[in-house]
Amino acid sequence: MGSCNDLAFRSEITRSGLSVPSKIVEGMERFTAKEKCRFLRIAKALCGELRTQLMIGSEIGYIPEALAAALITETRELSKMLCGLINKISE
Repeated sequence: MGSCNDLAFRSEITRSGLSVPSKIVEGMERFTAKEKCRFLRIAKALCGELRTQLMIGSEIGYIPEALAAALITETRELSKMLCGLINKISE
């Protein structure tokens, strides 16, 4: 990403990447299980958004394929972890 000259793309992917942990923290600071799960679901959706941006970035040559593949795998793992956390909190 360091060599990407498309500032709008860099900004968007940076915002998405920062939004995921921010929503997780925001959710965990809530008092009820319902509120916690709501924000964790938003974080999970943002993770999917980031994954899509990584895929597009790789396809158009903004992100090296190997880096994109590794980051996409990370977003999938994070989504699975969030799903597990949501299920645990919902019990």
